Amino acid sequence: MTNNRPIERALPGDPSVREIAERMIRVDQAGEYGATRIYAGQLAVLGQGPKGDLIRHMQAQEQQHLRTFNDMIADRRVRPTALLPFWHIAGFALGAVTAAMGEKAAMACTVAVEEAIDEHYSAQLETLGTAEPALRETVAAFRAEELEHRDIGLENGAEQAFGYRLMSRVIKAGCRAAITISERI
Repeated sequence: MTNNRPIERALPGDPSVREIAERMIRVDQAGEYGATRIYAGQLAVLGQGPKGDLIRHMQAQEQQHLRTFNDMIADRRVRPTALLPFWHIAGFALGAVTAAMGEKAAMACTVAVEEAIDEHYSAQLETLGTAEPALRETVAAFRAEELEHRDIGLENGAEQAFGYRLMSRVIKAGCRAAITISERI
């Protein structure tokens, strides 16, 4: 990216608007794919329980986000990340393991992931400035839904999960690493 510098203030040698948009679409598509897999893992464990419908609601929104970015990948001929097979397994495992730890741990996972995504989408919006209005609108709308998911997690006991702070830090660090890697690979 351009160190969160708005595209309008790009310096010589900075990536082009197109390159920046392609990286954003690539990583956002990967992230939304990972999110659908996290919820699939949570549903495999908790789907028949009292939080099943809540998790299905959040998963449905993530699936819509993924469809949107899949369309952008196709329309703009953006190369997707080569790591989708890894995110397929890692996302499901993260969702299933935290769900196996209990409903509150699953909600703690949701909060951590969504807080990392909020930071990521906020940085993208800052970088886009007024460029790429359609992508900017999409990112802003999806960011709002990700914050809704964070709030759902908080309202459903995320902070009461055993080891919440440590779990949150580890998951956020993993998300940040996945973002960095998926932008380029």
